[in-house]
Amino acid sequence: MSQLFDHTDHSLYSNGMTFLRQPMVRDMTQIDTDVVVLGLPFDLATSGRPGARLGPDAIRRASVHLAWESKKYPWTFSLWDKLSVSDAGDFTYPIGDPEYFTAQLELAAQQIISQGKTLLGLGGDHFVTLPLLRAHHKIYGQMALVHFDAHTDTYSQGSRYDHGTMFYHAPMEGLISQEHSIQIGIRTEYNQSNHGFDVIDAMQANDLSAQQIAEQIKSRVGDLPVYLTFDIDCLDPAFAPGTGTPVCGGLTTDKVLKILRALQGVNMIGMDVVEVSPAYDQSELTAIAAATIAHELLHLWAVKHRP
Repeated sequence: MSQLFDHTDHSLYSNGMTFLRQPMVRDMTQIDTDVVVLGLPFDLATSGRPGARLGPDAIRRASVHLAWESKKYPWTFSLWDKLSVSDAGDFTYPIGDPEYFTAQLELAAQQIISQGKTLLGLGGDHFVTLPLLRAHHKIYGQMALVHFDAHTDTYSQGSRYDHGTMFYHAPMEGLISQEHSIQIGIRTEYNQSNHGFDVIDAMQANDLSAQQIAEQIKSRVGDLPVYLTFDIDCLDPAFAPGTGTPVCGGLTTDKVLKILRALQGVNMIGMDVVEVSPAYDQSELTAIAAATIAHELLHLWAVKHRP
């Protein structure tokens, strides 16, 4: 009788409840894995269109489209020969309590990475990166930030919980080194005189080759531990309409994937993909893009840590 339920599910429509169909483990003390995926269903810091709290679920479901391929093109190795991944589900918090979410997420992330695990966060609005950076700083010290986005998120005039202020606070708290951090895809206003980060804006990124961009990133971060955060609105709305603050003139998915593949060798110790708002998505375009980017980040991590 049990054989009826033992068939390996490669369908694109059933049992898509975990990222890339990897096992779900809720008890952090029982996780024996290289990378832990943690959903962050939070959008209380959103300034534009809401709905990013539904992003983790959408990304997981879209990842089913990627799970069947034993070797993801154009990578030449099977990811599962290099590393193991567990999905820890979503981080839960009292509804409407950003203070609890921020403090407890920092503790939860610290618990995961202090066990020697790497954390892949699925947002959620971009504010979730700030408590994640605080947790990583306690383990790794000051880090370099590689930040893909349409916005710098360095605005000082925001409130305490604001998805446009994380990278104003992070350098002030000593979490990241601005001198070794870089932002790619920016196409909204910022003041370069007091900004501090290196910037490859969207117009430059669309003119440069992926290899040129990757070399500039590598030169900037050096040997520092790297936290990579990807706001899906770095992509042009044609490729990622399902996000809270879309800005025209962004990068293509092809360009982004080529940049990420060219970053082999960076010491990436933490990563997240954020700002997917499925209510504004079309045909899962944004969710599939986010899942694919997260999948590429796992390959990038494997090349460095499991050569």
